[in-house]
Amino acid sequence: MGGNFQKVCRSEELRDGYCQVFRINDLSICLAMDGETVYAFDNICTHDGGILGEGKIEDHQIECPRHGAKFDIRTGEATQMPAVVRINTHEVKIKNEWVFIELTE
Repeated sequence: MGGNFQKVCRSEELRDGYCQVFRINDLSICLAMDGETVYAFDNICTHDGGILGEGKIEDHQIECPRHGAKFDIRTGEATQMPAVVRINTHEVKIKNEWVFIELTE
């Protein structure tokens, strides 16, 4: 597996519709299972620094509990005000039941 992939957890630790937060190096990362797909993104709202890992996932979006901004967990795009800047997302690979994410700058 090329790139800067980091082993995070076993896929069985994740539940559909929920986020789990992991500390990888100096980053706080959310892993979210949506159906059978796992997505990874930074655990910080671009609007006001809220903690996204405490938000709800619905219709492929996570809602920041602080002010209600929403982001598409597949692309990182801001989908609801007050956020206008996308969140940083990370590529996910699953190998032998382990979840790996590629850390991006």
